[in-house]
Amino acid sequence: MDITQLYQDYSVDFKTEGHKHCRPGWVNTECPFCTGNPGYHLGYNLQGNFYFCWRCGYHWIVPAISKLIHSSEREARTIIKKYGLLLPKASKEPIVKIRAKAHRMPSGIMPLQSQHKHYLESRGFDADLLEKEWNLVGTGPVSLLDGLSYKQRIIIPIIWDSQAVSFTSRDITGKHPLRYIACPKDRELIHHKNILYGKQEHWKDTGICVEGPTDTWRMGPRSFATFGIKVTDRQLRMVAKNFKRVAVCFDDESQAFIQAQKLISELKFRGVDAFRVDIEGDPGNMKQEEADYLVKQLL
Repeated sequence: MDITQLYQDYSVDFKTEGHKHCRPGWVNTECPFCTGNPGYHLGYNLQGNFYFCWRCGYHWIVPAISKLIHSSEREARTIIKKYGLLLPKASKEPIVKIRAKAHRMPSGIMPLQSQHKHYLESRGFDADLLEKEWNLVGTGPVSLLDGLSYKQRIIIPIIWDSQAVSFTSRDITGKHPLRYIACPKDRELIHHKNILYGKQEHWKDTGICVEGPTDTWRMGPRSFATFGIKVTDRQLRMVAKNFKRVAVCFDDESQAFIQAQKLISELKFRGVDAFRVDIEGDPGNMKQEEADYLVKQLL
């Protein structure tokens, strides 16, 4: 699809390769799904013809175009065809997905080095403790997987039912436009948005729901993360199955507030005693003693 022409014709502000938020092969614009979070986070992949927001995740083409050009989804479908993209017709046959690639980590994996530990300690974490408890490893100046670079990152394994099923990674330089880069989807044994991040063996009736792994490290083993503020139906069912009482502790951005309220409503509908915890900023950036006190009050 000629996305740049579509954007130009409908006066959608966009950025291409060379902008800090835009990688080669992508065209980026502000995301209409997470308003209040400035930046060109919504990327259109020119080769794969799909949308991905670096903050709130994947989006279907039709709803995304509809919001960007302020039209109905029916109008958006017609417009998309004019710019060269043929949308697939719904099939009545079930889709059978065959895993083509084995799960593995990027190349160049090593124990946490001084640069990785310095990053964690600069955020008030005990690097040695995290390395041991969360199986963290690091990468150096060269690290690749399926053409993606994971250089100078902390690799965060995602464990489910005692098995490593995926991973995500955190930039330690402060220079990369993408703070987090996840495992390629076809390398995941279980897609990370179908599970929760945390220590299942420590979960009890009351849990603390946070956005990402660093928040979980700060809040401790009774917390769990949903990998972003958008919670999938599968994650929702898992939360309702595992907890009777949930404190939702997202950061203090407006969109995070909206999603927290939505999550609380969904959990209450399923019989979970859910409520929101107001904090200033990001849970992962709290001082450890403040986080420990908060957790003690909640539990």
